[in-house]
Amino acid sequence: MRILSLIISCLLFFATANAQEDFLAKQYFADGDFEKAVIFYEKLAKKNPRRTDYVQGLIACYQQLKRYEDVENFLSDQLKQRNPHPNLLIEQGYNYALQDIPEKANAFYEKALKVIEKNPNFGYALGFQFQKYSLLDRAIMAYQKAMELNPALNYDYQLARIYGEQGNVEKMYRSYLNLIGVGKTSKSNILRSIDAFVSSDPQAPNNLSLKKILLEKAQKNPDLIWNEMLSWLFIKQEQYNNAFRQERAIYKRTEGSSAERLESLGDMALQAGKNKVAKEIFEYIADTANNEITKLNAQLNLLDIELIDAKENQLDHIQKKYGALIETYGYKNQTLQLQVAYANFLTFRKNNPEPAEKLLKNSLELPLNPRGIAYIKLTLGDILVYNRKFNEALIYFSQVQQKLKNDVLGQNARFKVAQTSFYKGDFDWALTQLKVLRGSTSQLMANDAMQLSLLISDNSLEDSTQTALKKYARADFLAYQNKTKDAITVLEDILQNHKGEKIEDEALLKQARIFESQEQYEDARFNYQKIVEFYGSGILADDAHFALGELYRKVFEEPEKAKSHFEKIIYNYQDSYYFPQARKNFRMLRGDAIN
Repeated sequence: MRILSLIISCLLFFATANAQEDFLAKQYFADGDFEKAVIFYEKLAKKNPRRTDYVQGLIACYQQLKRYEDVENFLSDQLKQRNPHPNLLIEQGYNYALQDIPEKANAFYEKALKVIEKNPNFGYALGFQFQKYSLLDRAIMAYQKAMELNPALNYDYQLARIYGEQGNVEKMYRSYLNLIGVGKTSKSNILRSIDAFVSSDPQAPNNLSLKKILLEKAQKNPDLIWNEMLSWLFIKQEQYNNAFRQERAIYKRTEGSSAERLESLGDMALQAGKNKVAKEIFEYIADTANNEITKLNAQLNLLDIELIDAKENQLDHIQKKYGALIETYGYKNQTLQLQVAYANFLTFRKNNPEPAEKLLKNSLELPLNPRGIAYIKLTLGDILVYNRKFNEALIYFSQVQQKLKNDVLGQNARFKVAQTSFYKGDFDWALTQLKVLRGSTSQLMANDAMQLSLLISDNSLEDSTQTALKKYARADFLAYQNKTKDAITVLEDILQNHKGEKIEDEALLKQARIFESQEQYEDARFNYQKIVEFYGSGILADDAHFALGELYRKVFEEPEKAKSHFEKIIYNYQDSYYFPQARKNFRMLRGDAIN
């Protein structure tokens, strides 16, 4: 028993000593102290000759110290051992390359490649080792030779990455797509890998190359995967019409398929402002979908598109369409989206909140789950706010907030409580709610909460009577009610009678955004430029720069000026909410491939 205990103690001692040497070797190496690191790696490599990490660590130390002869001698001894790993041949070759002796280096590289002829399974290890030393052509040879000798092996993924590094994009595409063709990887993995090489420009060489290869594959093998890939490419290029053709083909050829992909495409087209093609997509869904709710959602989207440019004299006709949908689908818990859409239409477009309020209160009598109840109560609260029934609205928002505390709906309800309190002039309670929301999981909500919080706190400190703040709250509420002319007038009053006060930049920004919504783009530009010029160090400067960038990009079509504003955000406002999108827009305008 004592002997066994002694053996165990010895083993533990040696294991601890080995672990300590391992730690010290790696630590010294990481610190660049190769003189000390080499001492430990020599010990470790001697005690563990089959541990490749110790062997490579020792070689790296010798090479950092330019002890190339020690590397040569060490590797020569290793290669004389029984069954040495062929990677050592590449190590020896690379050691000669460091000494600028290419003839000897190439001789060892050739020896390594000949190993694959005897055993193709070494193809991966040798190819990877060549890659490690940026010997990319040799790595390609290793992978290709192994695949030729053993067709069961597939190194297309490794080859694709090398081709990408070399800038041989077409070969990279072909290797990646071969993997999909043989079912070796998923489409999502491949899309992640090639995304950085594809831009939004349909005429970019990389885009044209990918399109050509995908069309070739689709002709040779009409698999739906190629339609899906083409659709992805067309979406990247914002060619939603072409993407729709691909998605329609997928939908027709997939038995029992849902319209989910088509719905997603329609939403993307709508968000991109491509209303015509979005309308075509939703019309197609409404005509072909078998599911009633899918049909209803498509028809609601079509009404949303119709409302974008609808004039006052067209609203009665649109109301009849809502009425027809209600007759078809009825009031039930499966059609809450219809009830909410109609209530919002009556309130915010027809300025008739009473029937909308009654409609949603009836909806609450349906057998709904907690999220369905919250969905209705939030909309009902919005309508009550519109109708100046602030206290009743706060009751509904607070109920949702309490019921779904940690849910995004609960956070949304808390923001609505703050916003409603702001409209009615209860700034202290609004501030209390906003302080909680500044840590929201939603970045957009956290950003909105922070801005409203700073608006209240800054202007309460400066003016104890809160006169300008009350005017701003009134203007904000008028804008909420779509009374844009009245809102602009109140904001102008602030700009004329409260010059130099902290609220001035807030009023300029709010007024500019209303101008934009009314397509008064020159007025909007004037306001944004005033913020940049006079409040360049304020918290709204990044908002103004981003808004100007978007105006110059989308409306005035002056890309150089747009770039200038996005660039200012990139270099001067790295913590801005707009930073990621500004960087993306800047790179797109510069002609980069966007990842």
